[in-house]
Amino acid sequence: MKRLWGAVAGILLLLGLALWNAAVLKDFTQSLTDSLQEVEACVEAGDWAGAEALTEEARDAWHSRDLWLHITLRHTDTDEVQIGFDEVLRLIRCQARDEYASSAAQLVQRLELMAAGEQLTLENLF
Repeated sequence: MKRLWGAVAGILLLLGLALWNAAVLKDFTQSLTDSLQEVEACVEAGDWAGAEALTEEARDAWHSRDLWLHITLRHTDTDEVQIGFDEVLRLIRCQARDEYASSAAQLVQRLELMAAGEQLTLENLF
């Protein structure tokens, strides 16, 4: 009977950690998405320097959690987001408004899908 309770406690601990990780990831990706929306407003206003600074801040925030992200997520997903940040930053530096809009939308979508994929839903379980 003691082994049963130990197993139940272990499962509950893992479930709690998974739920905590999903919540933290959702908050983190939401903050990055909010930053990227600010970048979009800067681009629309023609403030390319401001857009570059905000994008670098968001990319640095992504890098600051690199270890955690690589441990808890698929490497292809994290690599795609990193490539997306690099692409968006390159397009901002070139002041390529149309290409920027497309790349930024893809980056935001990747971030949203990444967070959604970690949520505890029936769709993700089956």
